[in-house]
Amino acid sequence: MKYRYLGESGLLVSRVCLGTMTFGTEGWGCDQQAADEITHLFLDSGGNFIDTADMYAHGQSEEMLGKALRGHDRDDLVLATKCWFRMRSTPNAKGLSRKHILEAVEASLKRLNTDYIDLYQVHGPDPFTPLEETMKALDDLVRSGKVRYIGCSNFHGWQIAKANGISDHLGLYRFVGGQYMYNLLRRDSERDILPACADAGMGVLCWSPLAGGMLTGKYNRDDGPVEGSRVDLRAATDLPRYWNEQSFQVIDELKSVAREIDKSPGQVALAWLLKDQRITSIIVGAKSSSQLTDNLLVADWDLSDSLHQRLSDVVPFSLGYPNDWATLSWSNIAGDEEF
Repeated sequence: MKYRYLGESGLLVSRVCLGTMTFGTEGWGCDQQAADEITHLFLDSGGNFIDTADMYAHGQSEEMLGKALRGHDRDDLVLATKCWFRMRSTPNAKGLSRKHILEAVEASLKRLNTDYIDLYQVHGPDPFTPLEETMKALDDLVRSGKVRYIGCSNFHGWQIAKANGISDHLGLYRFVGGQYMYNLLRRDSERDILPACADAGMGVLCWSPLAGGMLTGKYNRDDGPVEGSRVDLRAATDLPRYWNEQSFQVIDELKSVAREIDKSPGQVALAWLLKDQRITSIIVGAKSSSQLTDNLLVADWDLSDSLHQRLSDVVPFSLGYPNDWATLSWSNIAGDEEF
């Protein structure tokens, strides 16, 4: 297993992170026995980084993870969880208010059966709560010892800059990581998120690195989603997000590359992400140990530069405005410098 620093922090994490959204999730998830097997396989393979969230299976994922980790040295692990989603019907049991954050972390600590959380992430932006309030609450958690590092997920680039700017101004702890949807089929994060995180010294954690299973190559464009598959069960979310002709053009080429180098399409897709050094870790979920075994190959294996570029070029990806404007105008201010 190879390890990378989480942004500019001193925290080393395995470049494959075990995602536990499958733990306890009805339909396409797994039970406690499978969760134990998956967790033990991951740790035995050298992985040290595990991600969950309070809203996964409405708290059950955290509880199952806490049970799966019994008997393991807590200090050898890097546990990450998140808050933001509504957890109860009462008015304040959601968002990023000080009240909810402090209550949410206590609930997560109890479910995980641990004294501290290594990486506590806000799961999304809260337009109703001032960022100053959120960052101060997160800072208090670090200073209290209940949290070691803080991060964000699904923030816009400008919100990343604003949040860390507030922390710099007030002398608070900053975000060290950002968790974002990024894969070969959805490269939106290249426009704004990856540059914003790099500028802020934040590592990027990729969720949905296999595009809901699409990049495993198991779906056929003509047949539609297999009944009972994850894409079928999450059709309202995943079909608009991933199921289109351009996606299948990428998947066709992905399968071709995989055959040429005797790897699975999923392994190649994950390795494509890790080629970018801005990416700290890819979050890989599984509902069985056999699924995880296939994905763990990328813990040590790297894709070549030429194959990375080949896959990147299947469907032209435009960074859009203002990037295209800057490219066209670059020569107006450049050319006289040596470097």
